[in-house]
Amino acid sequence: MSLTSSPLLSTRRTFLQAAAFGAVTASMPQLLRADTAAAGDIDAHVHVWTPDTDRYPISKKYKKADMQPASFTPEELFAHSKPVGVDRIVLIQMSFYEFDNQYMLDMIAKYPKNFRGVAIVDETKPDVCNTMRELKKGGVTGFRVYANREATESWVDSKEMGTMWKCAAENGQAMCLLANPDALPAVKKLCKKYPDTRVVIDHFARIGVSGRMEEADLKNLCDLANFKNVYVKTSAFYALGKKKAPYTDLGPMILRLRDAYGANRLMWASDCPYQVEKGHTYAESIALIRDGIDGLTADDKAWILRKTAENVYWS
Repeated sequence: MSLTSSPLLSTRRTFLQAAAFGAVTASMPQLLRADTAAAGDIDAHVHVWTPDTDRYPISKKYKKADMQPASFTPEELFAHSKPVGVDRIVLIQMSFYEFDNQYMLDMIAKYPKNFRGVAIVDETKPDVCNTMRELKKGGVTGFRVYANREATESWVDSKEMGTMWKCAAENGQAMCLLANPDALPAVKKLCKKYPDTRVVIDHFARIGVSGRMEEADLKNLCDLANFKNVYVKTSAFYALGKKKAPYTDLGPMILRLRDAYGANRLMWASDCPYQVEKGHTYAESIALIRDGIDGLTADDKAWILRKTAENVYWS
């Protein structure tokens, strides 16, 4: 699920874009220079789905009309990622399918060298830990949870969520949080309670959705750097700040997080298909990290574009 498509966040409908899937923009030499387009980069956050709802039925919470764009298959994804040197991708279970991870699992099985997965499971089930272990055999190395403030505060004392966080630590799987900024204090409590659990904060904890990077929110996100197993995705540029390429207004936030966490705990992600709608392109997203921020070293870029995601999802 993407920044724009969480069913548990109040701004879902505001940001879920209804535009049809845009054609890949491959004629942008300033973004695809050979000296910056290093092969082998990793996109740490993409959703895929198929219009074949007979074979892969969607949750009763959704209608087929909610699937916008109507299709975003791996093959459609590769048309954007491969021309700019991205050959590995972390698939994030799409909300349309809820707890049925089968389409994602089948795509990982089809392209095992290219994909790892972040699944959605029901933590209230008594066998959730066994489910998590079994999913790891299918390439699932993380689990997505919708971390709005109310839910996250309830998890601190939740036996069911506690089981999930402990099991993730035992399995070497990450808890991947689609968090709102106001949930960060409760996330801090969870990280303190489960210090061995690897935690990934998606999309800068959605700081900047309003158009502004609030200082209190940034401080709360930077404070989580004190927990060695917390990572942050620098992602979903289309939806943050000025929401306009080349997205350089996000550079100061990225540098601040680099200083707090180190580049080895930051990872780039596109949040496709949403990054390639409404006139935005895949190439513009990765170009921000490759070329758009003065102050990122070559080593920083290597970590943010490949090595961090490799350690979290492929190790």
